Amino acid sequence: MSPLLVTIVASAGLGALVGLIRQWSDQTSKPGVETDFGGVRTYTFWAILGCIGAFLTKEHSAAILPVLLAVVAVHLTAMNLRHSPADSTPGSTTFAASLLTCLIGALVQWGHTQSAVVVAAVTAVLIGLKQPIHAWTRNLTGDDIRATLQFVAITGVILPLVPDRNFGPFAAFNPYSTWLMVVLISGLGFVGYLMMRFLGANAGITATGLLGGLASSTATTLAFSRRSQDAPELSASYALAIVLACTVMLARILVVVGVINRELAGTLVVPFALMALPGLGFSLWVLFLRRSDTTTVSPPALHNPLNLSVAIKFAVIYAVVAFLVKAALALELQKGLLPLSFLSGLTDLDAIALMMANSRNDGTVVPLLATQSVIVGAIANSILKGGFALTLGTSALRRQVVTVLGLTILIGLASLWLVV
Repeated sequence: MSPLLVTIVASAGLGALVGLIRQWSDQTSKPGVETDFGGVRTYTFWAILGCIGAFLTKEHSAAILPVLLAVVAVHLTAMNLRHSPADSTPGSTTFAASLLTCLIGALVQWGHTQSAVVVAAVTAVLIGLKQPIHAWTRNLTGDDIRATLQFVAITGVILPLVPDRNFGPFAAFNPYSTWLMVVLISGLGFVGYLMMRFLGANAGITATGLLGGLASSTATTLAFSRRSQDAPELSASYALAIVLACTVMLARILVVVGVINRELAGTLVVPFALMALPGLGFSLWVLFLRRSDTTTVSPPALHNPLNLSVAIKFAVIYAVVAFLVKAALALELQKGLLPLSFLSGLTDLDAIALMMANSRNDGTVVPLLATQSVIVGAIANSILKGGFALTLGTSALRRQVVTVLGLTILIGLASLWLVV
């Protein structure tokens, strides 16, 4: 089989995939309406056209592919102008998807097959999620949009303008680094927040717990501990949500640390995996042996992580932690880092975890101490959430959550010696 034929077949397959999802999406959203434009056949043709156009451009004239793309664009525009808005005609999404499909064929011809597969997958997913995305955006409030726009605007102004150098006593405050950490934590929390809003008013307890750990395990623990008093019969389900959120929190910290310093994240993998075992064991026991995943609950009320007041609060906590860490190092009080990590973990585990990752980048904290500091922060955070469950929850919730978090804490303490 000739190389050109191979690329044509590969392009046709990717184009057919995009067209299949496009046709299915139309037929699902408009039952009974035939899709005359933009289905499997059309997108297969677009991809083949792009592939052959790229081949002819390479072999004969550089103008061929641009001309073909222009012809496709003119054709799509003419289709829109020729039909009334009520007709089934290509919209902006179809316009973009069609041109992308042509370029997918071109990428295959140019030898960038992996990139072509990624573009095809992303295009197909976005087309297929049309209805869920519309439903999801309808769940967002005006405050959510306002907070998001404010955060993006402020970040777009702050990051390029603030100096990327250290200020103050012990050179502890770096405006650029501090706000960059805010962007990282707020962005990750925002993903969990959006997914939580996507769940709607009633969601499965497993999904609520998992996303609660991504958005805010502390808020999830507080909310469900309090709810258990109002609905004691749901205590077991609330306990599962809390345990899942606390377990996901450990994975979330690993990801955050890994973004800043992979070496530190690598040293935390085994301790955090061991600390997650009680939560994983309990969750599997509840889900598979007790089959207790039929409960639906309303997700806990969470603040939008992109709200400026929330972001600034984290920036202040991070700056204070950074100052105390730098002061301890400058005064040769390295042993004071572990108590400081404990106190920080009671307030915000992200702050001390990020500070240790940054400290490893500049070599100011030795690897062992940085690893132990993050573990101590995680232990303190587990103690805090266990305290919430103990003081706010029902006896059934207390028994389950405190047992799991107690084992997590004990394993965390043992891990301090394992990493020596």
